[in-house]
Amino acid sequence: MSANNKSNPLGVEPVGKLLRKFAVPSIIAMLVGAVYNIVDQYFIGNSVGELGNAATNIAFPLSISCIALALLFGIGGASAFNLTMGEGDSETAPYYIGNSVTLLIGSGLILFVITEMFLPHLLILFGSPESVLPYATTYTRITAIGFPMLIFSAGGSHLVRADGAPNFSMLCNLVGAVINTILDAVFVFVLNWGMAGAAWATIIGQYVSAGLVLWYLFNYKTVKLKLVHFALKFEYVCRCVSLGTASFFNQVSMMVVQIILNNSLKYYGARSVYGEEIPIACVGIVSKVSQLFFGSIIGISQGLQPIASFNYGAKKYSRVRKATILALSVCAGLSAISFAVFQLFPLQIIKIFGEGSKEYYDFAVRYFRIYFFFILLNFVQPIIANFFNATGRPKIGLFLSLTRQILFFIPLLLILPRFFGIDGIIFTGPIADGLAAVTTITIGFMELRKKHYWSESEDI
Repeated sequence: MSANNKSNPLGVEPVGKLLRKFAVPSIIAMLVGAVYNIVDQYFIGNSVGELGNAATNIAFPLSISCIALALLFGIGGASAFNLTMGEGDSETAPYYIGNSVTLLIGSGLILFVITEMFLPHLLILFGSPESVLPYATTYTRITAIGFPMLIFSAGGSHLVRADGAPNFSMLCNLVGAVINTILDAVFVFVLNWGMAGAAWATIIGQYVSAGLVLWYLFNYKTVKLKLVHFALKFEYVCRCVSLGTASFFNQVSMMVVQIILNNSLKYYGARSVYGEEIPIACVGIVSKVSQLFFGSIIGISQGLQPIASFNYGAKKYSRVRKATILALSVCAGLSAISFAVFQLFPLQIIKIFGEGSKEYYDFAVRYFRIYFFFILLNFVQPIIANFFNATGRPKIGLFLSLTRQILFFIPLLLILPRFFGIDGIIFTGPIADGLAAVTTITIGFMELRKKHYWSESEDI
């Protein structure tokens, strides 16, 4: 075993301590990302109202696309870097960091141009009613300016964490969120800029976060980054993309689901007592609040990534198993807490984001309780999918990432409402969650029962 493997904390420190060290900052970073959306939702809901809430939900697929690109190149580059360092190849490893940075910034610029060129068409495609379109256009045309920095800061935080600096990774996101919150209050409540104010506050926070990530890259600790590392090379790009594909397609599938969901809510809402706007507005709020739960789960899965990647590369399989089982156990507890909160306090949560009609509150409460009924099982898929991704088997990770959204949710979303109207949309969530959990548990159990994960001969 190389000297790097013997001395690197990822290979020798207790897995519980390591998971806490990497997961807590990752959770906070993910929660900060969720706060970006929730803070905007709060100020918009309490100043613009239901149409403003609906507008942010219409724009949400573009935010998801940013995160998808950030995870594709950020997690992909971080996983490739940690796997290569675990194998003892410190000469090749920095190329994955440099290539990831180039891909993050480049993809952000491309998405910005596409959004500005085709914005009205995109928003209509995303399911915007005519009454919501002006609000969604105002908000999205401004936030698109921040896409390059959002993708760079979100993806770059994974590269920072891969260098063994999870606290600084957390700081990058936290500073941006604090700035966003302060400016939201000033721009929306004090200056009365409405949708535009919330959008400007968001991108200013994102640019500050990106600046912190950029500073860290110039001071990378594990390896020294040089200009040559940032020049794209086919072999490095391919490995980054392959290892980030599972996380990327998980987000892309979420985006596709969001688009189909918005259009379904618009169509079947118009044929119900709720109308077009109420279901879209309520689901937008519920989706953003649920990010607090999913952000915690994904944060733990991201904290698991460098531990699993390094030790799998170093052939310390029992450490991989222990870290994975610990991550699953913690997530099970968080899922139980989230289930209790969503079942007991849906009305109190929805009222935080402004006033609404009786139909507005009725739909929101019902959607909260039914749609997230199987949230108790939702933690399994992201942990196991990222486990396969982190250990260099992206095809299995990709399949598991797509089971809930593509294999189960979309077909159910297209079929059930035809028979049950808008109720069919509400019940699609728990059914898809249950089926995805069973599939993931089966595949994960088959992998973790293999003999080499249970060898205790190594120092763990």
